[in-house]
Amino acid sequence: MFPGQGDFGLTALLRTLPRTRSLATAVNEVFEEADAVAPEFDVPPIGPRLAGSSPLSVGELAADPPGTVQLALFGVSLAIHRALEADGCRAQRLLAVSFGEIPALTAAGCCSTADGARLACRLGQLLTGHGGGMTLLGTGSSTAARLLAAAGPDARTVVVACVNHSGETVVSGPLDGLSVVEHSATARGIPARRLRLPFMSHHPALTREADAFADFARRLRPTPPRRPVYSVVSGRFHRADSDLPRALSACLTRPFDLPAALCAGLMDASLIVEAGTGSTLTNSVRRIDPRQVALAPIADGRWPTGPPARLPSPRPGPSPTAPDTGASHHSPTATTVRRHT
Repeated sequence: MFPGQGDFGLTALLRTLPRTRSLATAVNEVFEEADAVAPEFDVPPIGPRLAGSSPLSVGELAADPPGTVQLALFGVSLAIHRALEADGCRAQRLLAVSFGEIPALTAAGCCSTADGARLACRLGQLLTGHGGGMTLLGTGSSTAARLLAAAGPDARTVVVACVNHSGETVVSGPLDGLSVVEHSATARGIPARRLRLPFMSHHPALTREADAFADFARRLRPTPPRRPVYSVVSGRFHRADSDLPRALSACLTRPFDLPAALCAGLMDASLIVEAGTGSTLTNSVRRIDPRQVALAPIADGRWPTGPPARLPSPRPGPSPTAPDTGASHHSPTATTVRRHT
């Protein structure tokens, strides 16, 4: 699973690097390629700072030019995936959640590491330029929708962006509207926590940014995936004829329902592994289906080695509930899933 931007930290990663040789090697190799394009976006290189003697935090990266955090997340996710496969945990499908589309498609051979880094940096610039924010509500989607409706006209620009599971929903919108929703939620005893993201996502107001991102992605000429990639936002596996630039841009404007996507994208998985530094996706999987074996190797401190049991090949096909944006999903032995936004 390749997660989104809402659950990215560096503390657990920096703790894991010295004791996991495959991960340290993958981080060095990925950022050697990714950092080479950072100057195109006025973004400082990431690799040397991860290898530095003083601990690096996402807060420090956030103080750098827009695109820096996104470059770091892209490179780290791709490196975790490569290290897992180097240690024998080969993914039969890749599950991409929002921003996770970029490292997932890179891992599937749709573009080079350098072009994946370009996509990450450009997306960070476009999102930060619009502003807004996102808030995690400790309730399901139905209650969240009623809360937005009851919050009044000041909250009319806030929308449901992501459903993590029956007890977690993320809403997105302008900061003043989010403040109203958070106050209303607290008054009703519903937990509300602002995510540490200086922008909103999965919001219809980002149409202009989505179009600009699709145009940018189209110039990079991505190719069809060489292994199955399931897009949570699109609700389907990417196909040979998928419009990947349009699918990538849909992550800016369209919401997603993780429980519905997991039923389609992770069916019959023997092991589900999160290719990120957090565990939000993994915890959602465990909450949605406690029978699934799910692992967040960085956050949990448990690094898997060796191949899991062989999975049957997926049967990609359009979802009956999701409109076609040209995106699709993957299927192999271990499945890497990623998290919201």
